[in-house]
Amino acid sequence: MEGKKKRIRKCFLGIFSSILNTLSDFCSSIMIGSFVEDDKSPIRSGHSGVEFLPVSLVTMSFSLDQIKQIRTKLGVTINDVISGTIFLGTRMYMEAISKGSGKARTTSLVLLNTRMFGGYKSVQEMTKPNAELPWGNHFAFLSVSIPKLSGSEPKDPLQFVWKARKIIQRKRASFAVYLTAKYLQLVNKFRGPEAVSKYLHNTLKNTSIGITNVMGPGEQMALANHPINGFYFVVTNSPQSLMTGVVSYMGKLRVAALVEKDFIDPQKYTLYVENAFQMILKAACEAPAPPAN
Repeated sequence: MEGKKKRIRKCFLGIFSSILNTLSDFCSSIMIGSFVEDDKSPIRSGHSGVEFLPVSLVTMSFSLDQIKQIRTKLGVTINDVISGTIFLGTRMYMEAISKGSGKARTTSLVLLNTRMFGGYKSVQEMTKPNAELPWGNHFAFLSVSIPKLSGSEPKDPLQFVWKARKIIQRKRASFAVYLTAKYLQLVNKFRGPEAVSKYLHNTLKNTSIGITNVMGPGEQMALANHPINGFYFVVTNSPQSLMTGVVSYMGKLRVAALVEKDFIDPQKYTLYVENAFQMILKAACEAPAPPAN
């Protein structure tokens, strides 16, 4: 009887927590898309029309085997590891460029694909009214506050992985993404696509960094019988000074960073992200194994 009460209490608390998180995340999303913006920092210039300014592109590669080693040792996911790496490297770069900026309000936008794949559909089928799989991009933003950094280096690099995991898990457990999608549908219906476009533009403009990832093939591909040794992708023309794209291919995880030219130093940024990964790898190898469930 006592065990049943505990399960009911746990279930109730879980539902209540999910409702609170949903309301909090939904309100936060609306405010970011309207008037709340990040601090200006070494990775956010705040320049008007930043999406039209010249950019620089840099890529970096990480071993999937080493990432999986960290994942297994910490009991987290590959996304947690790479998110923590990018967050830590970004904060160390910020602090190196401007002392104290490691504590600035800095938000990352994780881009999620929300299109449901249900088999192949022709363009004609997708453009029909009330189509099961309608035409167009279907995506959502997950706003994640980047953990703050005191000093040039963290006392415990793994905290960035743990915090990234905790925040992303909490965000995914809420229904804010679905509420925001419904909100945008209503905006589109009553105010038109221009209002939706403005909201999405503001959401990107008011944050500091975009992150999106794609799981690539494990085996080597070829184009016209020419082997492809590697590739990368990144979202372009985003009103942000820093956008990253992550893709896995042939045992490597490649991170591409598109940065505002003459504002962010691409080589220095790469150096700090790579150093962050080595710090996390070393700390993970030295950390005790997580307790068995």
